[in-house]
Amino acid sequence: MGSVWSQLVGQEPAVETLSAAAEAAARLVAGEPVPAGTMTHAWLLTGPPGSGRSVAARTFAAALQCQAGTGCGECQGCRTALHGTHADVRLVVPEGLSIAVAEMRALVQAAARRPTTGYWRVVIIEDADRLTEGASNALLKAVEEPPDRTVFLLCAPSDHPEDVSVTIRSRCRLVNLRTPPADAIARVLIERDGVAPEVAHWAASVCGGHVGRARRLATDDSTRKRREAVLRIPLGLSRPADVFACADELISAAEGDATEESKARDEAEKSELRTALGGDGTGKGVAGAKRAAEAAVKALEKKQKSRATRTQRDTLDLALVDLAGFYRDVLVTGSGAGATLTHPDHSSQIMTAARQWSPESTLRRLEAVLACREAILWNVKPRIAVEAMVTALRHG
Repeated sequence: MGSVWSQLVGQEPAVETLSAAAEAAARLVAGEPVPAGTMTHAWLLTGPPGSGRSVAARTFAAALQCQAGTGCGECQGCRTALHGTHADVRLVVPEGLSIAVAEMRALVQAAARRPTTGYWRVVIIEDADRLTEGASNALLKAVEEPPDRTVFLLCAPSDHPEDVSVTIRSRCRLVNLRTPPADAIARVLIERDGVAPEVAHWAASVCGGHVGRARRLATDDSTRKRREAVLRIPLGLSRPADVFACADELISAAEGDATEESKARDEAEKSELRTALGGDGTGKGVAGAKRAAEAAVKALEKKQKSRATRTQRDTLDLALVDLAGFYRDVLVTGSGAGATLTHPDHSSQIMTAARQWSPESTLRRLEAVLACREAILWNVKPRIAVEAMVTALRHG
C-alpha cells in the first residue's frame, strides 16, 4: 500500500511537518536527542471541509506507531492505526451535536496510562470545535500537564477556529491543511478507488476540494441526483408554490439521508446492547435484567436521535454549500473575472442566471443562503430556515 503519507491528498507542506515530527518521536523513543519543537504532545489540525483533517490525524498516529519510525504503511503498527484497531490509538468522533464533559473526563483518564503495545498513546479528537465548555476544561488540564508518551491530535475546521478555546489552541502546535487541487483529487480517485478517468476528473472539478465528496459523487448515483436537485432550485422558482416544493425537497432529502444512514445501525446497536445486558434472555433474574436493558436502550435511543439530527444538519448544510456555490458562480460569470467555477458542468444555467439577475440581487440571494446556514447552526428549525431562504431566493 506504500507509505502512510500517500493517504494525504495534495498536502505536501503538512506531510513535511508531520513526517519530521514522527521521525523525531522515533528518536525520542530510542533515547536520542532531537531539536526543540520538532515533536510536541498536542497538535491542532485545521483546514477547510474536505481537506482531510481526520485523515491527517490518523496518518500521523500511524507514523508514531510505525516500527520503522517513518510511516512505512506495511508494519503492524501502521496498519492497525490506520484501520482504527490499534490498542494505543483512541479516536473520538462526536456522533451527536457536541462532545460531553463525561466522555472527555473518561478519555483524559485513559490517556494518562502508558502505551500497552505501541510507542505512544495517541488521542484523536475529530471535530474538536464541538467540545462543550466543560469538556474543553477537562481536556485543558491534560494538555497543560501532559502524561509522558501521550499525544493529543485535535481536528477543527479553519473557518471557525475560535470554536476551539484559545487556552487549548495556545498549547497546541498548529498544522494548516489546504484545499487539495482538483488534479490531485482526480489522481487519487483513479489510482486508489478505481474510478474511470472521465468520471474522476468531473467529480474532482465539482466537489469544491472535498475529497470525500468527490468519492461519493464518483461512486454513488443517489449523491449525484441530490446535487442535481439542489442545483435546479435557483432557476426553478417561477411560481409561489415552487418555494414550498423546493424547501420540502431539500428537507426531505436531508431527513431521508439521516434515516437511511441511521436505521440499520440503530437496530444493530439496540440488539447488541440488549444481548449484552441479558435483556433477551430467560430464567432466574430475567425481570431485573430486562429493566436494566430497557433503561440502557432508552439512553442509547437518545444518543441515536442526537446522531440522526447531526446527520440531517450535515446533509442539509452540504446542499446549502452547493447552492451558495451556484450564486458565487453567477457573480463570477457576471463580473467577467474568469475565475474557476464551482459548478463548471452547469455553466449554461449559470450564464442564463447572470443575464437575468443583477449583481445586487445575486448577492442578496447568496447572503440568504449563508444566513440559512447560520440560522440552522443556532438551532432554528431547519424547515423554517429553509422556507425563509427559498422565499428570499425567489424574490432576489
